[in-house]
Amino acid sequence: MDKNSPPPTTICVLRLSAIGDVCHAVATVQAIQNQWPSTKITWVIGKIEAQLLVNLENIEFVVFDKKAGLKGYRDLYRQLKGRKFDHLLHMQVALRASLATLCISAKKKWGFDSSRAKEGQWLFTNHQISPQKQPHVAEGFWGFAKAIGACKEDKPEWQMPVSEADKQWSRQLTGTKNYLVISPAASKAERNWSTPSYAAIAEYAAKKGLSVVLSGGPSPMELQLGKEIQQIAQTTVINLIGKTNLPQLLALLEQATFVLAPDSGPAHMASSVNTPVIGLYAHSNPMRTGPYNSKSLTVSIYSQLLKKQTGKSIEDNAWGKRVKGENLMSQISIESVKEKVDLVLARSE
Repeated sequence: MDKNSPPPTTICVLRLSAIGDVCHAVATVQAIQNQWPSTKITWVIGKIEAQLLVNLENIEFVVFDKKAGLKGYRDLYRQLKGRKFDHLLHMQVALRASLATLCISAKKKWGFDSSRAKEGQWLFTNHQISPQKQPHVAEGFWGFAKAIGACKEDKPEWQMPVSEADKQWSRQLTGTKNYLVISPAASKAERNWSTPSYAAIAEYAAKKGLSVVLSGGPSPMELQLGKEIQQIAQTTVINLIGKTNLPQLLALLEQATFVLAPDSGPAHMASSVNTPVIGLYAHSNPMRTGPYNSKSLTVSIYSQLLKKQTGKSIEDNAWGKRVKGENLMSQISIESVKEKVDLVLARSE
């Protein structure tokens, strides 16, 4: 975009899910807001994800219900009928997201470069962002801000809003300023660390003078995981799994001393509010999907497992390649996590 050109009047962002990816996209949206305060931004987003961003200012959210089938697309079309945006930032390669672009009129529809425009995304766009070498997901989204000339900084930065009411709720519930949040569940059970291991870190943190809080959603798997950790741990554990909404969870994470989590939405939520995160990785590349602001705290066996399965290094594999198998997370040692706990606490002194 020509530096002398006036800022766009309207921009539509399309990123429906998931929680972690939506957190990554916030930095890009805020960069656009900082560069062009007068530009009106509309964000087409999923139902659950919209709940997380309720306190994000000066953005029009259009909720797309992916579970509604064709009705969801009809509703989206009706909401945006008669409007034409200067730019559409199509940040999701899933086909269902690409189909949603058919309901959105824009002069320029931006998608990923050809190597990343999977599931036929390139068929639904007329402009592509520049290729990036081995980017983190947040940096991938950052490429959209660069493409339209709305980016001054070299890397993503966040100002994720947390309401004072939610902060107060968190303070009253935890009763302390020094606590560890363990968010034990990923989207798939095979990506969770073992229950005894989580319990061991809870005990270790308690010996270091921290309270321990469990967080997570209301799914049966998460509720059971929290119950088991609470039963095994030889220390008091505050179990808030299934008892918070997303803004409350964000406040809980924001005020924590640090967070322990596998590859999951809460890990990225915590990173977006600058809370240190000890991320646990075996199946996916933490340099691509790890907590962006806590890369040095990651405990990862991904590279070793990838080499064992493929015979090739990270650099010689596809950047997003996953390691397959069950019980891989159990190979992450308790001692390696304790070392990161000590590092976090040393930094906070």
